[in-house]
Amino acid sequence: MPAQLLDGNALSKKLRAEIAARGAIVTAKDRRPGLAVIVVGDNAASQVYVRNKVKACEDVGFHSVLERYSADLGEEELLARIATLNADPAIHGILVQLPLPEHIASERVLEAIAPEKDVDGFHVANAGALMVGQPEFKPCTPYGCMKLLESI
Repeated sequence: MPAQLLDGNALSKKLRAEIAARGAIVTAKDRRPGLAVIVVGDNAASQVYVRNKVKACEDVGFHSVLERYSADLGEEELLARIATLNADPAIHGILVQLPLPEHIASERVLEAIAPEKDVDGFHVANAGALMVGQPEFKPCTPYGCMKLLESI
């Protein structure tokens, strides 16, 4: 069997168009989807990844908030900001970019995100739901890989 090229760019363009159309329907009902992304520190790879997430939101018409903090941000300050985002009706998803600085307990931070706003699926409730085949959110990287494989 000959090799087949998997064109992730073409699939991404198609999926973004579908998401934009669905997002427009929701936005028309005065509920524009919103994503908050939090970055603590200056990890170069994280900066690129986060920039791409914000651009993806813009491309499909979603509201996005990018919050950058220095590496010396305190854990309690970060938890307080997450609590505020959990309560914000304009924010439907929260992503805390990992890795976090060593003085911040990642597990504690990830558990502070409301399960219904945990887009990475790292909250214990979401991880458990995924393990039993009933995820609220499908983790984006494995889901993207599956969509790419399904496209062939």
